[in-house]
Amino acid sequence: MSSMALSRGRGRGRGRGWGWGAMLLLALVPAMAAAAPAAEPNTQVPTGSRHYAATGFPDRIVASPAQDAAHGFAVAWRTDASVEKPLLELVAAGDSPDLGAPRRIVAATTTLRSENGLSHHHRADIDALQPDTLYAYRVQGRDTWGGWNHFRTAAAAGTPLTLLYFGDTQNKNLSLVSRVIRQGWRSAPDARLALFAGDLVSGGDGQDDSEWAEWFEAGRWLLEGTAVAPAPGNHEYFEEFEDTPQERRVLGGHWPVTFALPRNGPPETAGTSYWFDYQDVRVAVIDGTSVLDLGTGQAQAAWLDRVLAGNPHPWSIVLVHQPFYSPRAERDNARLVEQVLPVIRRHRVDLVLQGHDHTYGRRGDGDNAATPVFIVSVAGPKQYRLSDHARRTMRPVGEDTQLYQVLKIDPQRLRYESRTATGRLYDAFELVREDGAKRLVEHADGRIAPRDCARAISPKGREDRCWE
Repeated sequence: MSSMALSRGRGRGRGRGWGWGAMLLLALVPAMAAAAPAAEPNTQVPTGSRHYAATGFPDRIVASPAQDAAHGFAVAWRTDASVEKPLLELVAAGDSPDLGAPRRIVAATTTLRSENGLSHHHRADIDALQPDTLYAYRVQGRDTWGGWNHFRTAAAAGTPLTLLYFGDTQNKNLSLVSRVIRQGWRSAPDARLALFAGDLVSGGDGQDDSEWAEWFEAGRWLLEGTAVAPAPGNHEYFEEFEDTPQERRVLGGHWPVTFALPRNGPPETAGTSYWFDYQDVRVAVIDGTSVLDLGTGQAQAAWLDRVLAGNPHPWSIVLVHQPFYSPRAERDNARLVEQVLPVIRRHRVDLVLQGHDHTYGRRGDGDNAATPVFIVSVAGPKQYRLSDHARRTMRPVGEDTQLYQVLKIDPQRLRYESRTATGRLYDAFELVREDGAKRLVEHADGRIAPRDCARAISPKGREDRCWE
């Protein structure tokens, strides 16, 4: 088997080999599967539907932070191919419907062809803004405009910040992920920043446009009015020339045009790695798939070293899809651990926020230091099973649970909460800065008991998953 095939098996989340326990279950699978609820389709539209084809009306609107989030942001949106270089209008938001004369910014346009036809994707970068200021913006389509959206720039350092973090969304975004995003917004209506840890959708390039559409439907208001910063996951890539000697991992066509992210990554991952400053925290986003499958680990590590060395803020967060410490069996992500983890350790990154393994787990680095804290979470309905090693080395852990996280950050404290899809507290702690050092304070009050998967097999008969 080729190294790409081996890597693909890890990256796509395929199951462990069938052991003797699984063989014993084979005779029971038909009856157990019949008793389990059937897995619903991944999207809400039937196969072959063009419901999500682009039109002259702007859609898929998403705002993202500039490198200096206090003074700028960027917006991406989509129309059909009849719209070229549309405008974005921006004004300081006010209480009167007379918004005044807007500033106009011409967008850059890129073409994308998908199963839903040809579409144009637009990007407008806005600079020279005032910190902690509420702006109204709208984007242009063909002979029409989208609605006015509100967006507040980052405040000055020293101002408390609330942000949201979501693990993999990936599957059934409109049906089941939407409730998690809504609950997250209810819990943190003052959140200005939303971090997504990759695998936003599931399908490969050329078959995932409707999935992207439903990801936008699931989070529409959050995406338009919050600074959205995603990490790319392995499902944002696809295999070109699969099962041939020319097989290779290629970034899907949607990622480069869907988001208007800072263009400050290393040349090797210019469109997928980036960093930005938001009040008292520097956020660096790593492309873990490129490290594991495309050999960019050393380049990204050197870049991350420079980004973290220049951090003037009291806090740092690294966002990456694949975990350094995997809570699922038979996943070691060796290149990521060997090439990038030493940089994270050297700079004592505060939080490493991850996805990929569709469970929940938190742990430190094994040296009794408060930081780094490594967290894996999942927002979507695909649910895996924890390894025995994760149960011994992580606390708390969780299976069969959709989650979101709320972080509250000021210069002296970083408060972390993980909550379930119904808003129940699952995990909580604080990092506290004292006398030039940091300590971790657990907050156990109010947490629900750790959750385990109660199903012997998934609805599709898989013993390595709890839910599809």
